Amino acid sequence: MFVLPAEWAEQDCVQLTWPHAATDWAYMLPEITDVYIRMAAEIAKREKLLIVAPDADALDDVVERICEEAPGCDIMVVECPTDDTWARDHGFITLVSPDGSKRRLDFCFNGWGDKFEADNDNAINRNLYDMEVIDGEYESHLDFVLEGGAIESDGQGTIFTTSQCLLAPNRNQPLGKEEIENELKRRLHAKRIVWLDHGTLIGDDTDGHIDTLVRIAPDDTLLYIGCDDADDEQYQELCAMEQELKALRTADGKPYRLLRLPTPAPIVIDGERLPATYANFLIINNAVLVPTYGQPETDRKAVEIIAEAFPDREMVEIDSIQIIRQHGSIHCCTMQFPK
Repeated sequence: MFVLPAEWAEQDCVQLTWPHAATDWAYMLPEITDVYIRMAAEIAKREKLLIVAPDADALDDVVERICEEAPGCDIMVVECPTDDTWARDHGFITLVSPDGSKRRLDFCFNGWGDKFEADNDNAINRNLYDMEVIDGEYESHLDFVLEGGAIESDGQGTIFTTSQCLLAPNRNQPLGKEEIENELKRRLHAKRIVWLDHGTLIGDDTDGHIDTLVRIAPDDTLLYIGCDDADDEQYQELCAMEQELKALRTADGKPYRLLRLPTPAPIVIDGERLPATYANFLIINNAVLVPTYGQPETDRKAVEIIAEAFPDREMVEIDSIQIIRQHGSIHCCTMQFPK
């Protein structure tokens, strides 16, 4: 009876794991703090906000600034050791049942295949649960590596993922694709796993998370990033992914409704191309936080297309240039908890 809800289901709160001087944000801490405050305020206007940080007292001014933008907001700051800030990938994955019961699934987060230190982040969920910050039934899945950004759910038992991520080194070897699919079905109570074998962004540390490429929306809609520039290094892979999506069918055997998002013009800082993507938006109660990249025409087009998929929600633009400098965007920074 338990299912992984679609992200547009009503939410209880959203988690942000806050940047601090011991993270990779140290060299640009004031800039990224401003962006996090903007995200936090937009979330707090609409639902509860959970902030995880190693020093709660150090965030007094931050909370005050958020409350100035979101008067009457409900914010909880929880003190807990952290390595970094990517709540999407170290946060609880929550299953719900029709009677409102919740199961909080705590998967292993190992820094995207042992690329980065992650011991503190991997312990956040257990710490939150032991402090009774999070309710529901705790389930340890620490024997299986899975990041929240690697999966998308339609709320009806279908899970989307990518083979380039879940089959990447240092995740769940020696398990093969069929074994991993069976584990996903068992652990997430899924009926069907849809694998995408193409699509990658230059500069992506995650080995191709689905939330950078394809997102599920109501009415069997898929929002995905496309590319029209044949000279772009990502062109061939994104075209191949587009053909995969056109061939997909729903559980009822019908084609998906496809909405094609633009790809931002390359953003290069210090000679490195960054993985900017409009697919990394965050759905919250009554709104969608949409990443923008200082490209007015392309930004506007992306917002219009996402609004077409979520006509009942306000589109809130968040300048994500600073976030993308650490190879992520809005969805990567956040984890929602369904009501």
